[in-house]
Amino acid sequence: MAPPPVPAPDFTAAPAFVWHPGPDRLEPVARVDRVDLDLLLGIDRAKRTLLDNTLQFARGHGANNALLWGARGMGKSSLVKAVHAEAVAQGLPLTLVEIAREDLASVGRLLAMLGAARDRRFLLFSDDLSFSHDDTQYKSLKAVLDGGIAGRPGNVILYATSNRRHLMPRDMIDNERASAIHPGEAVEEKVSLSDRFGLWLGFHPCDQDQFLAMVRGYCDSHGLRIDDERLRAEAIEWQATRGARSGRVAWQFFTDLAGRHGMAVG
Repeated sequence: MAPPPVPAPDFTAAPAFVWHPGPDRLEPVARVDRVDLDLLLGIDRAKRTLLDNTLQFARGHGANNALLWGARGMGKSSLVKAVHAEAVAQGLPLTLVEIAREDLASVGRLLAMLGAARDRRFLLFSDDLSFSHDDTQYKSLKAVLDGGIAGRPGNVILYATSNRRHLMPRDMIDNERASAIHPGEAVEEKVSLSDRFGLWLGFHPCDQDQFLAMVRGYCDSHGLRIDDERLRAEAIEWQATRGARSGRVAWQFFTDLAGRHGMAVG
């Protein structure tokens, strides 16, 4: 016999929840791991656009599902959590709900639960989203984006992050296009999934000046005093050993620097 439906939790008890199927439940997250919006540098246009879209939705106005794609470590996930925090700080009834890619098959049941809570608005968040050749999970995602004949609940919006613009590897797209009898139809179903997001926000690698500004921003925010020349030299050496510059690398350097200065971060 199937178990009885799990009742919805008290959505005012926590700012965010994580969805777990089998058995279906929403696990509250009392403290969201996030970075302040002002510390996300080098992504000003994406920051303004996503914040405006989020506040519109939280106030009950029209808003689009958003796909944040591009370079690793440049703040895609951090931006989603930061704009949610800003909406909550303004007293808006917006709850963050995270769903893992492997749990997308159960998203219909989650939408039914969220749609029943008419007094709340929900930002459904799927991080690091991508699909392989034989992956059918993308079909479940269409339930969120298109909603079928019932339509997506009006109090739910989806934000997803991915390193890939079309949510699938480029070589896989080219391979299916080359080997199919009807090349256009071969990839249309999967590639068109990204087209269903009203907002596409691209994230690109930062330059050295932006990287150093990120590091200085973390130092100032946490009250770590260090000479500019020393900070610059150590930060450049750190990113050179990593072979990359990004917001994530800047935070990793700051974490090491703070540890050497006897400071706790987290």
